[in-house]
Amino acid sequence: MSSIKNNWTLPEVLNLFEKSFNELLFEAHETHIKNHNKDTVQVCTLLSVKTGGCPEDCGYCSQSIHSDEPIEATPLMSLDEVREKATMARDQGSTRFCMGAAWRRPSNKNIDRVIKMIEVVHELGMESCVTLGMLSQDQAERLSKSGLNYYNHNLDTSREHYAKVISTRNYQDRLNTIRYVRESGIKVCSGGILGLGESREDRAKLLIELANLEQHPESVPINMLVHMEGTRLYDNEKVDELEFIRTIAISRIMMPKTYVRLSAGRESMADSMQALCFYAGANSVFYGEELLTAPNVTVEKDRALFNKLGMNIEGQESQIDELNKIKTPDVEKKQDFYNLKLIN
Repeated sequence: MSSIKNNWTLPEVLNLFEKSFNELLFEAHETHIKNHNKDTVQVCTLLSVKTGGCPEDCGYCSQSIHSDEPIEATPLMSLDEVREKATMARDQGSTRFCMGAAWRRPSNKNIDRVIKMIEVVHELGMESCVTLGMLSQDQAERLSKSGLNYYNHNLDTSREHYAKVISTRNYQDRLNTIRYVRESGIKVCSGGILGLGESREDRAKLLIELANLEQHPESVPINMLVHMEGTRLYDNEKVDELEFIRTIAISRIMMPKTYVRLSAGRESMADSMQALCFYAGANSVFYGEELLTAPNVTVEKDRALFNKLGMNIEGQESQIDELNKIKTPDVEKKQDFYNLKLIN
């Protein structure tokens, strides 16, 4: 098993970026299969439970009130709406249900409401994850007591480049929330976005920030900027595909036991690019047609891709085992379940 390293230096990581592409991918793939089930992908669903009206000025986000074409703010979803969406996600194969709300920082009253949503997700047998903005230590502890499994709070980019993307909070604010989450016992989901105008050195520094945390995040989403009309970064140059794959590979090498998630931007990736990302160590995706306000790959298209690549969805085997324990003459119902789960 690969050893965990929490003292990466910039020269070390830049040397990884300079490796030949094939050599880098081979090393990343070897690291991956030593630490994870090969040809297996975790699928998660992300739901926006409160959209728009965010006071932050993140240059990539259409939910910001600073966007040229800001999305109209919506009220927080009802429990019935969350239950309906979560049930659909579970039935499509998702094992983790993530809920996002466009807040700078949630009020304690809103934390109460989100905790009820977390309970709904757990009742359906899925892991829970939320992303609600900055948290206080007390709020993190309350979410932990609710049984929340993961909290997502991305660093986005390097410490040096951060102010060019966001001015309404600073980098230490991000790190403080991650620390409160970790200390409360909730697992950490934190990653970044490529395409924010950053340099290769910025990408290396972002990965160093994540890998040099006292404990590696359990989940690291790597996003490709989705060019949302009206946002400040809409006209940014698209990230080179091979550079994106390199970043996935280096994430796997630096954080061998972490789930590396292909997140936003997959809808613009060719199957061949995604296949190389999976080979390089990505082993998690967001499932469903929308990621908050950004487009995503359809469930049907993902199933077809996983089938072509010979990949299994994590957790399906246990779901099928549970089904086989059910003594029922309803063969048609059981067959419907198999058709859904085994189409991959």
